[in-house]
Amino acid sequence: MSSVVKKPALVAVIDIGSNSIKSLVAARAPDGQLVALKQRTLDARISAGISKDKPVLSEEGMTRGLGAIRELIEEVGQRRPAKIQLVATSAVRDASNGAAFRERVKKATKHDIRILSGDEEANLVGRGLTCDPALAELQNFYVFDLGGGSLECLAFQNRKIQQAVSLQLGCVRLTEKFIKDPAAPVPMETLAEIAAHVTATVKEAGINFNLPESVAIGTGGTVTTVRAILGAREQLRAEETSPAVGTDQLRELLTTLSALSLDQRKRVPGMPSARADVFPAALTTVVALAELGGFAGFIHSFYNLRWGLASEMLDQM
Repeated sequence: MSSVVKKPALVAVIDIGSNSIKSLVAARAPDGQLVALKQRTLDARISAGISKDKPVLSEEGMTRGLGAIRELIEEVGQRRPAKIQLVATSAVRDASNGAAFRERVKKATKHDIRILSGDEEANLVGRGLTCDPALAELQNFYVFDLGGGSLECLAFQNRKIQQAVSLQLGCVRLTEKFIKDPAAPVPMETLAEIAAHVTATVKEAGINFNLPESVAIGTGGTVTTVRAILGAREQLRAEETSPAVGTDQLRELLTTLSALSLDQRKRVPGMPSARADVFPAALTTVVALAELGGFAGFIHSFYNLRWGLASEMLDQM
C-alpha cells in the first residue's frame, strides 16, 4: 500500500517598504520551524517626500515600486505558493495618494495590497522575531526594527509582547527632515539634532527600558548594512559575521561615515549605494536607542515583518 507524501504548504510575502521591497517564500518544517525557501530585496525607494506634512508618492517612486513588485511576484510565483500576500507600510500608509498606488498595483498585477497600520506592523515584526531559532532561549528583550519610514519598538517579557509602538523615525524620513545636503558630509550638529529628535520621540512614546536581564535586538536594513561593512573589512559576507554589534562599533562607523561625502560613502566596501544617503541618519537613530536603553550593543536578526506575515498566513491555512 503506497502512501502519498504531502508537500508542505508554501506562502509568499512581498513587503512594500519605504526604502526597499522584499520577498519571502516560506514553509513550515515538520518541527514547526519557519523555513525560508527564497528571499530577495530590491532597492526601490518609493518614499521620496515622506517627511512633508502631506506626503505624496512621486511618479518616479511609484513606477520604480511597481516594477519591483511585478518582478518579485513573477519570481515567487515560480515556487507555486498557495497564497501570495502584498503588504505596505509607512510610505504607502502615510501618502495622500497611497490608495491610488494600491489601485495601480492591483490593476497591473491582479494582487491587492494590505496596508498595515503602525500597530499591525509592530506586532507582526514581533511575531517574526520569535521565529528566529537563534533567539529561542531569550525571555526578556527589546526589538527595534528601523525602516525608511518608521521605527517599530517592542518590549518582550517572558517572550510575550508587553509594548509595541510604531514611530515616525524612519531613516528616509529623518534624512529628508534634517539633512539639507545629502551629497555632502553630515555636520556633527545635524547628527546631534537627529539624536535629540529620536530621544525625545521615544521618550514621549513611553517606551519603558526597565526589563530585567534584557537585551536589544536590531532588525532591518541598517544593522544588516553595519554587518556587511564590518564583514567587508575582514573579507567576510554579512551572514558570516557575528550577529552581535557593539554600540562602540556603531559610534565608530557613524563618526567615520558621516565625515564622508555621499560619493565617498557609496564606495565604502559593504555599503549598498542606494542606502548611502540615509545611513548617517539611520546610524544616529540606532546609537541614540542604545544610549537611551543603556545597551552595550544589539543582536541582529533577519527575522522581522515578512516572517511574521508568513507565520500568520501558514497558521490560517
